[in-house]
Amino acid sequence: MRITPGISASASPPFEGGARHGRLRQYQLQLHERVQAARSGALAGRKDLGVRLGGRHCLLDLTQLGEIVIPAGLQVQGVPLAQDWYLGLAAMRGRLTAIIDLARYMGQPACGLHGESRLITFAPRLGLDCAVLVERVLGLRQQRGMLAAATPPEMAPFPWAARALRDSEQQHWLRLDLAQLAQAERFLDAGFASALAGTTAGPHLAHNHKELR
Repeated sequence: MRITPGISASASPPFEGGARHGRLRQYQLQLHERVQAARSGALAGRKDLGVRLGGRHCLLDLTQLGEIVIPAGLQVQGVPLAQDWYLGLAAMRGRLTAIIDLARYMGQPACGLHGESRLITFAPRLGLDCAVLVERVLGLRQQRGMLAAATPPEMAPFPWAARALRDSEQQHWLRLDLAQLAQAERFLDAGFASALAGTTAGPHLAHNHKELR
């Protein structure tokens, strides 16, 4: 997993921006090393990335993730006729990436961009240039020792979010399967007009695989 900042250098004076960038770079390298080490043993140890999403504690499979992106300074271009959970497109590593407010997609209040929010991109093997917005990253979590719990009734329409767990501190977690989400027709068809009228107007996530030139 790589860590990519979305910081705009022009937002701060040169000295202050340089110091801030240095501290951010150090933090990124530390997080990168921790996540890479965890990812190498993810299958054996069943380690996931904990995030807060829509007011819930959620788990993301490390093998389904690409990058953690700090969204500050990242330019997101809105797309006409898009659903409210489809925030738009942003250039990440020279590719157009769809930005999704996953909490809003699940019927929860919009996440919004703030100091602790992060964008998490899909692993290349999932076949979508897509990033989901989360309220905050909670760090790595070990599934070992967690017990199955009752899935909240409101999650019934989302089979990719149907696995609930409870840890030793009685904290409930919802494990999200991004690979299954990436195959959901409603997720792929983000067009507002298509949702209302059954047309094909609006953006389609499968069409976003474009490189900037």
